[in-house]
Amino acid sequence: MHDEVNSPSHYNSGGIETIDYIEAKLSPEEFRGFCLGNALKYLSRTGKKGDATIDLRKAQWYIARIKVKD
Repeated sequence: MHDEVNSPSHYNSGGIETIDYIEAKLSPEEFRGFCLGNALKYLSRTGKKGDATIDLRKAQWYIARIKVKD
């Protein structure tokens, strides 16, 4: 089953999911910024490019990936 939010097939090529590769290459602080930027992108375009629910779920997915420093 195709999951457009949690594991889109176009981001899983070459044996590694793109988000995992990005996380491995960035510092924790850089990765938090990347995730926050993507969440803001999806929130700001909600409903302007198709199904608003998908945009909101994608923003939520990126927010969940942010690791908060203790």
